[in-house]
Amino acid sequence: MTTITFIHPDNRSEDVKAEEGASVMLAALTHGVDGIVAECGGNAVCATCHVYVDDAWVAKLDPMSDDEDALLDGTASERLPNSRLSCQIKVSPALDGLVVRVPERQS
Repeated sequence: MTTITFIHPDNRSEDVKAEEGASVMLAALTHGVDGIVAECGGNAVCATCHVYVDDAWVAKLDPMSDDEDALLDGTASERLPNSRLSCQIKVSPALDGLVVRVPERQS
């Protein structure tokens, strides 16, 4: 299992265990992480699973697709250089210890 740390807007941190091959979004939903809405269920059409990836981890992620890039332009919270859709981040052992910040709002 891979550990992912979600940092909430109030700086509270929450560690969850995720299965390899699942998405970071699915791990959040499975463990009831507040702030990950995921209205589209991970189909990359809504941007309500937006997260800010800790700078130390950005380069370790797979490249962003054009669709994800376009969706991030419509996020409810400000898009930053480290913004990603958590439904598009696949869990792997290489991401053990991944840290993501949950934006203040998703919609």
